[in-house]
Amino acid sequence: MAAAAPLAAAPGGMYLCMHQTTSAAAGFRKSLEGYARAGIRYVEIIPPQFEEFVRQESVAAARRLLADLGLKAVSSGGVRGLWEPNPERAKALDDLKAKAEMIAALGVDRMVCPCAATAKYTTEDYRRGVDHLREAGEVVKPFGVAAVVEFMRGSTFIGTLPTALQMVREAGHPSVRPMLDCYHFWAGLSKFEDLELIRPGEIHHVHFQDVPDMPRELLDNGTRDIPGEGVSPLLRILRKLKEKGYSGPLSVELFYPQFQKGDPYEVALRIRRKAEPLLREAQVL
Repeated sequence: MAAAAPLAAAPGGMYLCMHQTTSAAAGFRKSLEGYARAGIRYVEIIPPQFEEFVRQESVAAARRLLADLGLKAVSSGGVRGLWEPNPERAKALDDLKAKAEMIAALGVDRMVCPCAATAKYTTEDYRRGVDHLREAGEVVKPFGVAAVVEFMRGSTFIGTLPTALQMVREAGHPSVRPMLDCYHFWAGLSKFEDLELIRPGEIHHVHFQDVPDMPRELLDNGTRDIPGEGVSPLLRILRKLKEKGYSGPLSVELFYPQFQKGDPYEVALRIRRKAEPLLREAQVL
């Protein structure tokens, strides 16, 4: 089957990006080849696939592959356990440094670091958390990489947009930035009005998914739909992000086995066909 026409991005706008988690079973090369055939031009890499490719070949080979396919790696999956009090945090910081160095060699300038904490925390823990943000910022700064704080709907530490914004602002480190994951935002405890809290240009990255039409009590980390196939007010969210000055990737990260084990080309083409009209209607493409 012939390759789809490339999906161009408007200067200073938002652009559709494929997160390699969506094709987790395909591996680094096969997922990229499928995305390129579907006309996708931007990708969020995941370290397990990238590291396996580098072990077998090299970072230079990864750069050549991306260039040959007309793809740009714009972001990377990152490290957990950085923000909350965590007895394994020293190891997480070492992992952060190693990953930042590796992705910087690929030209990637941001790493998404989620907060999946489930313990019970105190006000003092949040003060320590701000220090943790600064410390992580110092680790990634020499590599020109931003550690991007991802709040998660089930997290008991950073589980909402307001908490993420407040902690990043208190940390005040240029290499630590907030992001918005559309699934965690709409399926979690955040409110639409929380988007008004965003300062112009503050959001540094966006994960772009939909929430399925099912009882919220049944949602979990994996119940994510293709943008446009669920019940999230994605048009309103995109328009608000545009109003707040966001420009950059809209990275589609999905977990259903039919996507992760499916043909990356077919999956990316389905995502593009559903999401592209949304982006055009929101006037962000």
